[in-house]
Amino acid sequence: MNELIIVKPEKCTGCNTCVRNCPAPEANIVKQLDNGKFIVSVNPDKCIACGECVRSCVNGARDYIDDTEECMSFLIKEKLILLVSPAIKAALPNNWKGVLDWFKGQGCTIYDASLGADICTWAHLRAIEQGTIGNVVTQPCSAIVKYIETYQPQMLQNLSPIHSPESCSAIYIKKYLRRTNHIAYLSTCISKKIEFVDTELIDYNLTVGKLMTYFERNGITFPTDTTDSYEYKFDDTQGQCGSIYSRPGGLRDNLWLHNSDINITTSEGVHKVYNEINMYAKMPEAKHPQVFDVLSCEFGCNIGPAANTNQTFFDVMDVMRKVENDAKTRRKSGFMGRGDDKLFKRFDDELRASDFVRNYKPSVPTPIPSEQQLESIYKKMGKQSKDEKEFNCHACGFNTCREMAIAISRGLNTPENCIVHAKSVLDSKHSTLTLEHEKLEEIASECLDLSGKLKEDIVNITSSMNSIDESTSATKERATVVKDLLQNIVTFCSENPTMDADSVEQLIGILNTTIDAFSSLDDNVNITNENSAAINQSISKIISLVENINEVLVKSAK
Repeated sequence: MNELIIVKPEKCTGCNTCVRNCPAPEANIVKQLDNGKFIVSVNPDKCIACGECVRSCVNGARDYIDDTEECMSFLIKEKLILLVSPAIKAALPNNWKGVLDWFKGQGCTIYDASLGADICTWAHLRAIEQGTIGNVVTQPCSAIVKYIETYQPQMLQNLSPIHSPESCSAIYIKKYLRRTNHIAYLSTCISKKIEFVDTELIDYNLTVGKLMTYFERNGITFPTDTTDSYEYKFDDTQGQCGSIYSRPGGLRDNLWLHNSDINITTSEGVHKVYNEINMYAKMPEAKHPQVFDVLSCEFGCNIGPAANTNQTFFDVMDVMRKVENDAKTRRKSGFMGRGDDKLFKRFDDELRASDFVRNYKPSVPTPIPSEQQLESIYKKMGKQSKDEKEFNCHACGFNTCREMAIAISRGLNTPENCIVHAKSVLDSKHSTLTLEHEKLEEIASECLDLSGKLKEDIVNITSSMNSIDESTSATKERATVVKDLLQNIVTFCSENPTMDADSVEQLIGILNTTIDAFSSLDDNVNITNENSAAINQSISKIISLVENINEVLVKSAK
């Protein structure tokens, strides 16, 4: 069995809405990707294909698969039998006849599944009258059958052995009408494919939603029918009150139409019926009603998950009321003189109830982990106290923390998807970040102090460099003066080989001036040396400060 419910990972936000609305506890697998994003995939072995996740996903991350494309490809080569659910009258109130006419135009034979529903009612009544069945849970809803097989297999003894209306129709077509063509069933139900795979009675599951998308994509349109006539020229008998099976309590109302004394209880809707099925499983047989009539969809098959309709509950119930009135009118015309139902008399004469009995395929339920195993999971979820273990915030999609822990133990979820765990991780990270922030503040303060000292040394270096520049310029000037004075002495001595007292006095004056110039030059050299020493000292300090800064940064990295 391939996946019927599919996930578009790029649209999944990990909001857990699908988990929250899913009645099958093991149908979803929550995974965390490498980038930290959560996505929810489907576990096909445990999914019951009720379609509630498709309804509830506001991000469009969930979709379903039917057989529309495959069926249309087959229809090009061979003629089909099209079996039609009465739900299409509610889902396509103004177009259903046009759709059936289109299939007729392709050479298809059209049968009314409502007749199979009448057979289903007849078979139940005869089994109850003959005492061949005890208290039963009805099984027209494939999602509920799959749920009981998977999660409550001990209830299979209570699951009605009578086939669904669609399968009753297929058996009637194959065994009594002796038709061998492939059969396609048109309805608003995703999960019917599970039944068809298990029973091998019907070949293709067509849904209104995917079929109308196919027609739109291929430019196929239909005339609008605004009449209130619900009769159609099917290729065999049109059903009677079986046509209201698609509404809540439809099977119950059919049984009561023939025997109002039967004790019947009904339940519909994913947020109600599965809890009550679990409750039924725990109850003693003496408290079970004769018939527990159940449907997964709250408003019946008329607004099934694959209906793709804008019809409201009141719209479809108005249609069903008109369909019922039409069916009762045809039924009354079929009564025999003494009040017996002519259609059921025909079934008594022509059909064998044993031909419409089904077997089921139970599965082994996944064991529930021990309390010791759950304790280990709670620790991974960051739950230590009793209050933490019973926080039950529903954020993960489960009703209780215990259910979440069970899912984690089965590999269907992850502790990181628990809000308490996520909060504890965030708190821990926040504390670590706070300490790191304080440490960084200390480091920043030390670096600022060192930076200030570094700035002072750079100012000193700049000042010393300016002094050296000034001293070098002065030295250059003094050296020029000395050079000129010495040149004058040489010239003077050359011109006065025999010097008198005045000449000697002039020479002494020139030499004194030269000595002064040399003294100034020496002073400038000393200044330069002092400034060079200051520069070297400042550079040494800078090197030391840079080493200190490096040490501070290395400490912060640790």
